[in-house]
Amino acid sequence: MAFGERLGHGVRGAAIGVAEAVPGISGGTIALVTGVYERVIASAGHVVSAIRYAASDLPRGRGGIRARQQLRQVHWEVVVPLLIGMLPGLLIAAKTLEPLLTDYPEQTRGLFLGLVLASVLVPVSMVGAPWRRKEIAALVLAAVGAFALTGLPQATLDPHPLIVLMAAAIAVCALVMPGVSGSFLLLTVGLYEPTITALNDRDFGYLAIFATGMVIGLSLFVKLLQWLLEEHRRMTLAVMSGALLGSLRALWPWQSDERTLHAPGDNILPITALFLVGIAVVTAMVVAERRRLRRAAQDLTEEAYETPQRH
Repeated sequence: MAFGERLGHGVRGAAIGVAEAVPGISGGTIALVTGVYERVIASAGHVVSAIRYAASDLPRGRGGIRARQQLRQVHWEVVVPLLIGMLPGLLIAAKTLEPLLTDYPEQTRGLFLGLVLASVLVPVSMVGAPWRRKEIAALVLAAVGAFALTGLPQATLDPHPLIVLMAAAIAVCALVMPGVSGSFLLLTVGLYEPTITALNDRDFGYLAIFATGMVIGLSLFVKLLQWLLEEHRRMTLAVMSGALLGSLRALWPWQSDERTLHAPGDNILPITALFLVGIAVVTAMVVAERRRLRRAAQDLTEEAYETPQRH
């Protein structure tokens, strides 16, 4: 893989890291928009299988053949740059976006609303045409469910290690599920600020517990999602589309601390401008990714045509 492509995956990883720190935006959404989603899900599934085979086979003296076979199927050329990019993206977001959400909540949500709204077109287009009735029904039900979820009032939980572990296991599912924000789920249960504070203060005890919960959540969820994408692709993408649409409620600029929605009020011009900027940014990302895929397909076609000519 060329250096430029690796660098591109690093930038995608940074964008996913930023998204994971922002309530209302899913890292899975960014992965979907930038064209790495299915490779990441497939790779995570193979890693989970490798760990399971190693835990089962090695103690019984069967060796690690099955585990190595799974690891060879991981898209390391994509996963490694993504992970390298995610860490600085997450740290930068934790430092810079938290004050923006506090000092300029309406403007910030307006920008994010445009980002996520434009992102909906990605899974919708991936379903293809024509949409069947059951897929439309799944989209509507998922949208209603996500709308209701993002309207829940914020709770306050004591950051007990067991609670942190369970919250991380649930929230990390949002990393692989477009339309569901892990940070928003943490915000709903009152653990967003403690987690951001722990990240900024390098509270490694808290972060270790949180990371353990993430591993547990991924190991339980990612294989299910991988199976759904393989066996029920259209329906799964329809549900993702609905989840994205319903989650837009969390990003409506004019709402109270209790998440009651209000009609447009102050700062409507700058908020509208930021909303349009968000749409333009995602649209540019989608167009650039599709052009890259077209170029890659053309290169493969030309290479396949030239190979017989050489012989």
